[in-house]
Parts: sequence; structure tokens; C-alpha cells
Amino acid sequence: MKVLLVNGSPNRDGCTFTALSEVGSALKSEGVESEIFHIGNKPVRGCIACGKCIEKKNSKCVFDDDVCNELSAKILEFDGLVVGSPVYYSGPNGALCALLDRAFYSASRNFKHKPAACVVSCRRGGASAAFDRLNKYFTISQMPVVSSQYWNAVHGHDADDVRKDLEGLQVMRVLGRNMAWMLKCLGSGEAPPKPEAKRLWTSFPDGL
Repeated sequence: MKVLLVNGSPNRDGCTFTALSEVGSALKSEGVESEIFHIGNKPVRGCIACGKCIEKKNSKCVFDDDVCNELSAKILEFDGLVVGSPVYYSGPNGALCALLDRAFYSASRNFKHKPAACVVSCRRGGASAAFDRLNKYFTISQMPVVSSQYWNAVHGHDADDVRKDLEGLQVMRVLGRNMAWMLKCLGSGEAPPKPEAKRLWTSFPDGL
């Protein structure tokens, strides 16, 4: 079993990467492999509604000069998906949304029925709005949505701040374990023991 972790930040090793790495560590502890797919910081095209992907029925966008078709093909190798994004103006990274619009439209059958989740990273506010936007890609594509014990967000200005967000990191670990549990349920036909986790509460980041 393998889970694809999509880093939708232009920064390869920043806050979003830190959150996804925590998910990946929890997956590994449950015997599930993962790989981080970084969308990079090069231009990404938006959908122009040309309909060529529907005409050709090949699960490919007509534009092949960015990472869209690479992502669409790569998901076939994996059993689950976690999409991570920084929060910009209460929404996910625009380049990530442009990429997901095209990938999910042109290659929806590649994603169908794979368990999915999203994680978001913000300095302070806007996390829940971005979280809601990303989940809509999954719920329109018949993908079971994996949850954690809180909305999947970490907070901080940089990766060091995120590593201080103990509750946020715990949410990432619970998400990873829940993803592993669902994959095992789907793979075995019977449910293994449910993952357990103690609650960790923090109301304010360090230093305020």
C-alpha cells in the first residue's frame, strides 16, 4: 500500500512539507509507504474548457508543459492521496488549484475510489476555508475522505514554527494512522483495530 503526498507549496521544504512529512511518518509506522510529489514553482496553466481531454478519453490534459499529466499518471501507482497546500487569502495556492482543476477533470477515473485527505498550513487564519475548498475535489470524484481528530491544519510562519505546533502535528499523525487504517480495511475486506490517540490541546503558539 502506498499514499501519494502532494506538496502544493512553491517551497519544497517549508510548512506544507513539514505537515506532509508528519503524515508520512505516521503512515510508515503503520507499514504504509508514501512519496511526496512537489508541484514546484514553475508556471501552471489553468483549464481553458477546450474539451480535448473528453474527446480523446485518454485521461490527459491537452497541455503537457507542466506537471498536470505527470500527477494524473502517477496517482495510478498509489492507493491513497493526501494534498497539502499553504493558505493564501483564505484559499489554497492558486497554482495548486489550477493543477487540480485540470487533473481531476481530465483524469477523474484515475482518482475515483482512492481514499483522500487534504492538509493546509497557515500563519494564522483562513485554514478552514482552504480545507473546505480542497475537500471538494475528493467528494465530487467518489473518493472516500479520511478525517483526523480536528480539521487538518498546522500553523506557523515557517517550518520551525510548525514544528512547535504540537496539536497540529498530532492531527497530522492521526490523519496518517486513519489513512492507513482505511487502506487496510479496503485491502483486507475486514476491519483491523481502530487507531487510538490521546488528545493534545494547545490554544496559542509559543511566543505570544
